[in-house]
Amino acid sequence: MDFGVVLQNNPPASRVVDLARLAETHGFSHVWTFDSHLLWQEPFVVYSQILAHTRKVVVGPMVTNPITRDVTVTASAFATLNEMFGNRTVCGIGRGDSAVRVLNGRPATLAQLRDAVHVIRELGNARPVEINGSSVRFPWTLSSRLEVWVAGYGPRTLALTGDVADGFILQLADPDVTAWTIRVVREAAERAGRDPDSLQFCVAAPMYVGEDRPHMHDQTRWFGGMVGNHVAELVARYGADSDLPRSLTDYIAGRRGYDYNQHGRAGNTHTDFVPDEVVERFCLLGPWPEHVARLKELAALGVTQFAGYLMHDNKEETLREYGEHVIPALRAHVLAKA
Repeated sequence: MDFGVVLQNNPPASRVVDLARLAETHGFSHVWTFDSHLLWQEPFVVYSQILAHTRKVVVGPMVTNPITRDVTVTASAFATLNEMFGNRTVCGIGRGDSAVRVLNGRPATLAQLRDAVHVIRELGNARPVEINGSSVRFPWTLSSRLEVWVAGYGPRTLALTGDVADGFILQLADPDVTAWTIRVVREAAERAGRDPDSLQFCVAAPMYVGEDRPHMHDQTRWFGGMVGNHVAELVARYGADSDLPRSLTDYIAGRRGYDYNQHGRAGNTHTDFVPDEVVERFCLLGPWPEHVARLKELAALGVTQFAGYLMHDNKEETLREYGEHVIPALRAHVLAKA
């Protein structure tokens, strides 16, 4: 299993770069950030500094969208970073949440998302693509390589992921929901004539290594509110009695709106509807052996990367515990002498 860390681009950017360097030091392979240009600083500028100050980590957004960025500009940003730093980027993309809704916009349609995946991947891999009746490509790169991973929860987005994506991002760590989403994505890949084993499966959720359960709940309850935005939309579209897992949908019954000014922030004031039980299921909390146990369960379901959100007050210690204990426990053991 690979390990990523998810950061917010809060100023100063040097702090984000320092956390990325520390994550690499502790064995993390990926550094992801939010992409919401009004709420936080511009991620692609920060990526250039992360890449310049690290050696191996792969960087990318969790997640960008086809609405607030022209897809050819997005592809150009990735290809430029790849030319500068040697193919160390990955594109996480979804229909759009905070970056779109803060501007009173609407998330992308599935058709727009499908088209965006195609255009970004073709241009990002130095291949030509048809746009507005013309074949276009970047004449300045032949070597850029880019994977595009799609984030989502609903059946149609999961089916699209299996059809066209290189990877799938699920933003919660509940094993039941994980098993359902991976199954839907893999079945869609098989129907499309693709090898399901060629896809990456990333679970992303807050990770907090500690002992004080009530404090950890307060620090990570925001995540259930963020996920609830997407779940509420799914329930509105498919109905409360749909085939969506009840472990995903039931908890939003008490939801009463959302304040994007507090999006992704510990201690926000509008997530009281998220019970402790959901916080425990959606996040990885507690002493490090509990993290190892959950991650082994997720790996058995087919998860190939865990990306841990660090929006809490225990960032450095959690990274250290993962580097010392969690990542080694999930690493393949190779003997020097058989």
